[in-house]
Amino acid sequence: MLAAALGTGVVALLLQALKAGRARSAVRAAYLDSCAALFSSPRIEPDGGGFPRLSGTYGGQTFDLRAVLDTLTFRKLPALWVLVTLPCPMPLRGTIDLMMRPTGMEPFSNFHVLPDQVATPPGFPGELAIRTDDRSALPPESLLRPYLDLFDDPQVKELVLSPRGLRITFLAEEANRARYLIFRDAEVGVTPLPPDRLKPHLDALLAMREGVLRVAPEPRKSLSR
Repeated sequence: MLAAALGTGVVALLLQALKAGRARSAVRAAYLDSCAALFSSPRIEPDGGGFPRLSGTYGGQTFDLRAVLDTLTFRKLPALWVLVTLPCPMPLRGTIDLMMRPTGMEPFSNFHVLPDQVATPPGFPGELAIRTDDRSALPPESLLRPYLDLFDDPQVKELVLSPRGLRITFLAEEANRARYLIFRDAEVGVTPLPPDRLKPHLDALLAMREGVLRVAPEPRKSLSR
């Protein structure tokens, strides 16, 4: 009888865990649903970590949106990052990646595989690091300075400009500190991302695209000095 009772208890726990896992998957899959209303012809499909990927047209341009879960053990708290990408050809010869407070372990970025570290120019945020894959193709400072105020938002982590498009990465959410420290509960993304958190980044990328496209050739004040 004891063995039967234990067996029944184990089955009940397994069923409960299975039910909780399905509920978690459903919640994560809906994380970007509210933001879909910002786009025309939105398309949501599965992506890594159970979170979805959203693409659609906004302001006449096609955007790609991903949520990336970061549960690396060195972090104080697990985090959910959102990558807002405007994939379009840009008149740039190389990639330049600007990141606040890089740690070397950002799972959402190629920052640390770019070969060249660039000195941060005067007037740029002190905690900003810059890397590129082509030091000879750096854009003029005048192209970047109008967008430095993006980093006034402490949740904005990264800005990427490349020949293939533009990207802003921001911190959407961190796990609850108390629940994580006591129960190791790393759950994030329970509440869908609000559209009003996403829209300013869409508008910023559209403005940046227009700014890059209208920049005329000029003598370069190099970022690498």
